Amino acid sequence: MQHITKEMTMGDIIEKYPYASEVMLTYGLHCVGCHVNPYESLENGALGHGMSDDEINSMLQELNDLVKNHSDEPETEVKAETKEGGKVTITGFAAQKVGELMKSSHSHGALRVAVVAGGCSGKTYKMDFDEPKDSDFVFEEHGVTLVIDKKSMEFLDGTQIDYVESLQGAGFKLENPNSTGGCGCGKSVH
Repeated sequence: MQHITKEMTMGDIIEKYPYASEVMLTYGLHCVGCHVNPYESLENGALGHGMSDDEINSMLQELNDLVKNHSDEPETEVKAETKEGGKVTITGFAAQKVGELMKSSHSHGALRVAVVAGGCSGKTYKMDFDEPKDSDFVFEEHGVTLVIDKKSMEFLDGTQIDYVESLQGAGFKLENPNSTGGCGCGKSVH
């Protein structure tokens, strides 16, 4: 049984099977997180990158083998100790910038930090203002309340949020000890 087909869009594949991005990247599909992936089929994307039918079929076989191997593994749960000993922190400068953004956008509540499917490497960070939910991890530091859902906490435990200003631009930077790599775009992690 094939879980992944040539006709599926790259966006659907990454959303349903985020770990599949590593196989796709090894075959040169570095655009798995680009703006066209919600619309472009795996086959069209591969052909557009110069892959032969044999290479596409080989990649498809690897992807489906990977999905089969993952479906045999038991679901991992968020470690119980994460709630007790886990932490996500924010620097004073980043907290100041969050306060400025809240004020200028007339927002209130907390800063939600999440890891979602997408980006060139399969996952990307998302930050937005939101109200805490009962199931969230909640951290307060420098006058900012951070909220993180349980699934994202698996990836964010130990992360420090900073704000950097440089000649290349300014923005929030997440120093995540759990990240095993990323992409040149700087917005994608795995």
